[in-house]
Amino acid sequence: MLEATPLGDGWIVRHEGEELPAVVPGCVHTDLLAAGVIPDPFLGRNETEVAWVGRREWTYERELPAVPSGHEQTDLVFDGLDTAAEIRLDGRLLGRVRNMHRSYRFDVTGASGPLSVRFSSAYAEAEAVRGRAGERPAAYAEPYQYLRKMACSFGWDWGPTLVTAGIWRPVRLERWSTARLARVRPVVTVQGRVGVVELHVDVERTRVEAALTLEARVGDVRGRGEVAGTAGVVRVEVPDADLWWPRGYGEQPLYEVELVLHQGNAPLDVWRRRVGFRSVGLDTSADARGTGFTLVVNGERLFARGVNWIPDDVFPSRVTRERYRKRLRQAADAGVDLVRVWGGGIYESEDFYDACDELGLLVWQDFPFACAAYPEEQPLRGEVEAEARENVVRLMPHPSLVLWNGNNENLWGFRDWGWEGRLAGDSWGEGYYLGVLPRVVAELDPTRPYTPGSPWSGSWAHHPNDPAHGTHHSWEVWNRRDYADYRSEVPRFVAEFGWQAPPAYATLRRALPGEELAADSPGMLHRQKAEDGHGKLERGLARHFAPPEGDFDRWHYLTQVNQARAVAAGIEHWRSHWPVCAGTVVWQLNDCWPVTSWAAVDGDGREKPLYHELRRLYADRLLTLQVRDDRLVLAAVNQSAERWTGVLKLRRMSVEGEVVGVARVRLAAGARAVGEVPVPAELEPAGAKEFLVADADGLRAVHFPAADRDVPYPRPEFEVTVAPGSVTVEARTLVRDLLLQADRLGPDVRADRGLVTLLPGERVTIGVTGWDTPDADAARAVLYCLEPAR
Repeated sequence: MLEATPLGDGWIVRHEGEELPAVVPGCVHTDLLAAGVIPDPFLGRNETEVAWVGRREWTYERELPAVPSGHEQTDLVFDGLDTAAEIRLDGRLLGRVRNMHRSYRFDVTGASGPLSVRFSSAYAEAEAVRGRAGERPAAYAEPYQYLRKMACSFGWDWGPTLVTAGIWRPVRLERWSTARLARVRPVVTVQGRVGVVELHVDVERTRVEAALTLEARVGDVRGRGEVAGTAGVVRVEVPDADLWWPRGYGEQPLYEVELVLHQGNAPLDVWRRRVGFRSVGLDTSADARGTGFTLVVNGERLFARGVNWIPDDVFPSRVTRERYRKRLRQAADAGVDLVRVWGGGIYESEDFYDACDELGLLVWQDFPFACAAYPEEQPLRGEVEAEARENVVRLMPHPSLVLWNGNNENLWGFRDWGWEGRLAGDSWGEGYYLGVLPRVVAELDPTRPYTPGSPWSGSWAHHPNDPAHGTHHSWEVWNRRDYADYRSEVPRFVAEFGWQAPPAYATLRRALPGEELAADSPGMLHRQKAEDGHGKLERGLARHFAPPEGDFDRWHYLTQVNQARAVAAGIEHWRSHWPVCAGTVVWQLNDCWPVTSWAAVDGDGREKPLYHELRRLYADRLLTLQVRDDRLVLAAVNQSAERWTGVLKLRRMSVEGEVVGVARVRLAAGARAVGEVPVPAELEPAGAKEFLVADADGLRAVHFPAADRDVPYPRPEFEVTVAPGSVTVEARTLVRDLLLQADRLGPDVRADRGLVTLLPGERVTIGVTGWDTPDADAARAVLYCLEPAR
């Protein structure tokens, strides 16, 4: 039987003639940090102080002992090397590698001695390839498109420039005889009520004459097959298979799969995974509104409630199985049912996809290409196909994976960002997205749809980012306009949109120790990586609120309110237009360090007000007041499986709390449908002093026709009481967008809800954890809400 021995211990990294302890898996930055050689790049402006690390070569070493073995072959296996490296054993060259996204295997039978992995600077490797392939345009000045490495380690408009090197995934020795399982490709389908698993197997042999058999088990059902040469297939049919569903649509049953390679009665190797039975499709048919983009799972058409995922740490080896589960649990608890793994990052670890399988989170997987023209010449072309083949097969067992996407914004960039003229006919990646990658997916993983890019309109007959066709990225609003303009169009699928806000206060205090915080203080500006990001935040704020001159706490609160409001404006509008619009994927769920960004969960894992707003926006049932043809309508968005009927209470109110008019009307929305209720003309609010409230089944929608800076809000009055685990606020006046900033009570204190608007006489109880000394005055001090313009 194949034997595996981990080689995570005993490594050192050489620095300035010293041997520093090294952690494997890991990277040079984390090793230097642990040794006290560099400061924490996440604190202050230390990022700039450690830039030299990415410009140097680094060598990792350990001893590979001579181990007696009864096996015929011993392989040294690296699951991931970041990125350009030379591997030697006892001075003998084993190989040279240049792709972070691949694994590597070297025959070291009978060998022992010093093992070294020497990493070239990623900059040096990228610049060498650029010298051979020629210059290619990109969204950023760093050379990330010239090597197969996590692009955002070179920095992004939310990320630091910390260019890593190291053994970033596990390494081990594998000893085996006769044959081993070199690749197992599971094709999982549903045929009627029968779940079918076909295991397509490639083997590597030391004995070509040996007769080999395959035995598979899926749940309690078994199957057998034979190996002809170096390949074989086993088919297992599971009667009455339970279907795997995305969260909110059903359960997530997973079946254990075991495949054993035998010679006679002797097992040689074993492969174990979990699978789920489900069908998936992508409806891109044309209709009167353009070209659709609707995911279909088990025959059910879905409005995708999505978030974009970036690497959860700029040093990915630090992300543990528990951290993946916590972050993805946060997504599921917010009502998310789709996570897009963005193309400037990585193919994530098995821990990520395992969690998605269990939580019912659909995964849209980008191939790692983002915001650049990529050369299609060697050595990149061969690397791209090799990594695609490996990772497509690696991820195939996961039922959560429902879509392969060729790239992020590169087709759009070619058409709109001035690339076409600059390239002058040079290759730029189109051959990957419309050739290599769809061919690989069709050959290896025919059960899943592929789309060439995001955004993509389906063909060059339409602009790549045409909102009427396929996927759309809505960035004009954040960059140049007010978020109200989200309501000006109905894209078929919104794959990116978002609005920035700073991280939680406790996160800033940890990341910027000793700094006097201000919107434009040095540390705050260092953590604003977007082009003119601070200016866009300020202009976006000024459209709605009077500027909070010199008041950082007020600025911090208002920017977080603005972020939540902006995202709500988009999602409410687009969900109300289902099934024309079939999904929203918010940019972004998470951060990779403490930074001002579009994230709902900041770099320390704290939930911004946007996160809590997503829980409302992505709930199965949503009330929203929308303007249609200059008249207000109430849209009842019902994504549940049951018809929604009830009584809708409409109140026209003044900001002083007077009820100007009331009506009760019937509400009805079919299952997985949207119902509309026209608002009677006499209930439409008139002027800045009035607003409309709609209530049904414990849900509420509020419509203010004027910008907040023009609304004469009363001075908020409310009572605060506390109890172990809770803070209760009772309003005496209108209290709009009340927020308990719990982390100001202590870095470990959390609140279970975000922004809430209270009418006079209403109360809300906010759950609080991590606060051992409840105090009403302390709670009142960290309660924020909108106030009259000063």
